Amino acid sequence: MSGIPLTHIIIVSSLLFFIGAYGFLTRRNLIAMLMSVELMLNSVNINFIAFNKYLFPDNLDGLVYTVFIIAIAAAEAAVAIAIIINLFRNTRSIDAEDADQLKN
Repeated sequence: MSGIPLTHIIIVSSLLFFIGAYGFLTRRNLIAMLMSVELMLNSVNINFIAFNKYLFPDNLDGLVYTVFIIAIAAAEAAVAIAIIINLFRNTRSIDAEDADQLKN
């Protein structure tokens, strides 16, 4: 097959996933954490499409899974933004550690 080798796509996807995981684990800002989760989901989408293209070029299963992941990511982002807005209204901050103030 012509084009980009599968190993290059997997390397880029792995880098995106680990950048997202690093961002999620090291950030305290909830918006940055949400963007990191979205980055991880998009790296999974890249893997689905790459493996679908190289292993089963006549089958569309990887593309269908990717559309479902995009729809779930959109719903997850909408719910997360609603939670972040509610947290901001109560604490005037979007730090993850400030969510502990809501317990008292």
